[in-house]
Amino acid sequence: MSQQENEKMKNDDFPKEDKNTSEIITSAREETTSDKNKESKEDESKENSFLDSDKSEQTTSEKEKYELENAMVDESETLGKSSETKEKEHELSKDQDLEDEEEETPVSTEKKSVQSEFEDSVAEDSEDETNTERHGIEKKDFHAMTKEALVAELEQLIKSQKIQAIKEHVEEIKAEFNAKFDEELEEKKEEFLADGGNIIDFHYSTPVKKEFNSIYFDYKEKRNKYYQQLKQDLNKNLNLRLEIIEELKGLLGVEENINTTYKHFKELQDKWRTAGAVPRDKYNTVWNTYHHHVENFYDFLHLNRDFRDMDFKHNLEQKLKIIDRAEELTLETDTNRALRELQMLHKMWKEELGPVAKEFRDDIWDRFSEATRKIHDLRQSYYDDLEKSFEKNLEVKQEIIEKLKTIAETNFSSHSQWQQKIKEIEVLRQSFFDAGKVPREKNEATWSAFKQVVRQFNRNKNAYYKSLKKEQYENLNKKKELIQIAEDNKDNEDLKATMPLMKKIQTDWKKVGHVPRKDSDKVWKQFKAACNHFFDKLHKSSNEENEEESKAFDQKKELLDSLKSMEFEGDKKKDLPKIKAAIEEWKNIGKVPYNKRFIEGKFNKVLDQLFSKLDVDHTKAEMMKYENKIQAINDSDDEKKLRNEHYFLSKKVEETKAEIRQLENNLQFFSNVDNDNPLVQAVHKNIAEHKEQLIIWKEKLQKVKSLY
Repeated sequence: MSQQENEKMKNDDFPKEDKNTSEIITSAREETTSDKNKESKEDESKENSFLDSDKSEQTTSEKEKYELENAMVDESETLGKSSETKEKEHELSKDQDLEDEEEETPVSTEKKSVQSEFEDSVAEDSEDETNTERHGIEKKDFHAMTKEALVAELEQLIKSQKIQAIKEHVEEIKAEFNAKFDEELEEKKEEFLADGGNIIDFHYSTPVKKEFNSIYFDYKEKRNKYYQQLKQDLNKNLNLRLEIIEELKGLLGVEENINTTYKHFKELQDKWRTAGAVPRDKYNTVWNTYHHHVENFYDFLHLNRDFRDMDFKHNLEQKLKIIDRAEELTLETDTNRALRELQMLHKMWKEELGPVAKEFRDDIWDRFSEATRKIHDLRQSYYDDLEKSFEKNLEVKQEIIEKLKTIAETNFSSHSQWQQKIKEIEVLRQSFFDAGKVPREKNEATWSAFKQVVRQFNRNKNAYYKSLKKEQYENLNKKKELIQIAEDNKDNEDLKATMPLMKKIQTDWKKVGHVPRKDSDKVWKQFKAACNHFFDKLHKSSNEENEEESKAFDQKKELLDSLKSMEFEGDKKKDLPKIKAAIEEWKNIGKVPYNKRFIEGKFNKVLDQLFSKLDVDHTKAEMMKYENKIQAINDSDDEKKLRNEHYFLSKKVEETKAEIRQLENNLQFFSNVDNDNPLVQAVHKNIAEHKEQLIIWKEKLQKVKSLY
């Protein structure tokens, strides 16, 4: 490898890769020792239920530092002397192709940036070869998932995948879960404060949060255990490679047969290839140092060009194959696949192949770099298109935020309206999460705007329901008063008198508004128990009354049958008392079932027939029959029915009086007509009938009034 190429690989300072623009050059690099400590502190501040499981991963031991620093000092001295060594060897050499060193051409910023991505990626994947498996794990749309779905996905990843391959997935799941939970936490906190709570007393957790913490804690333990072991292996491999480099440096000064030296060199190369991975932050330094001394050794082999040229030829053939494959990858439509394979080609170029002849070094490197740049540009174009889709998602989310804002800025005046808007807000929230990713630079602002409008809505909602608290407590007191009335009267023995009161308080209960949720079930159960107690007694009493009424019906039926077959002597004074006795017996029997009250009409019809036979005065007959009816009203103990009868009779009295006045007025039109005129006689007869009926109405009204 040329000094130009060597310096390029040594001095490039590679920037960190943008997470949104690469799935191949991974953004999920495992932290160095100090990074892990920092992450532990951040986790501890967010989730105080976790232990700081990363404390064991601290800085490199003093011994390792000392060995590594000595190795690097030796390398710097060697690199400083290399130019003098080469000049002396060039003066002694007869091979003109090794005499002239070309000037180092400046490397463009773009090429350095592209190359730096692969340098970092190769270093990372070389540290842990299984790290590449992360590319095959599906990365779902975590942003659109619920908290429960995120927990299930995290648990599945830990069970089914290697712990070192899921870091990026886990961190995205953790970020999304915490964002959703924090939003819910803020909402519950505002509700707590709106209810008059003290912020010191506020605490909120959910079963899904506890489950997530537990699963994430298991993940960290497994991950730390894995990387603790990996760290030991990496440092062991690093020391082994430094020893190999020291042996390689010693080959230049040894005095032995060149064949023996070359054999020793090949053994060191084989030993190097199987030495294992080293820490990523030491990877480039160690490999560049190794390649530098390999080149020095090949320069040393100018005394025996056969050995050197044989290796140069083999390395050139293999590197040309790598270049051909890299150039083929520029036609690959799957840019992610192309990048991953290109990364493996870079690793092969660096780790498995040595230098080529000087005259080919720059040409093949330029070809390889150009293919790398083209694939990188294709990748960039792919992500540019992806960014456009993110812009569309941004527009959708901004529209959702505007809809949320409209709702949040509107004041609603009823519980039903608020409940409807709460459902609408929930639908819009889910639509926001389902809308997909937005450009990275807009993500924080979009999420902040979304949380702000949702929080504004929640504050307005909490303010509304806080204003209802006073009314709800007033309603609670009203319902407690109704409960007291129900409990005071539930054992009242006068069931018929108490029943209207119990029905009224049930109606009043329905009219009272909402009470605090925590008291709602309690007061309802108390009220219901008191009412049920009373109505159970009422139903039991009604059943007993029904039995008595059925017996009364049977008795009245027998009495009606006997009355129909009653024989009269033809003497009004003897026969009328029999009818009165039957009427009195009928009244004393009592009520009959409601659906069998037709028997009362049959009884009155029979009485009409009997009174007709005896030629009983119409008024007396009507009043005797009415005695039966008024007794039935009185027995029913129905105040409403009594009032209705009073109203009916009063109305009839007034209507009859008005009719009589009208008829008497009509007689004035017949002042010049004889009294024996048929028309005049008809009017007089009509007036007499109405006056007789008026007497009956008035007597009936007096009977009803006597019952009050």
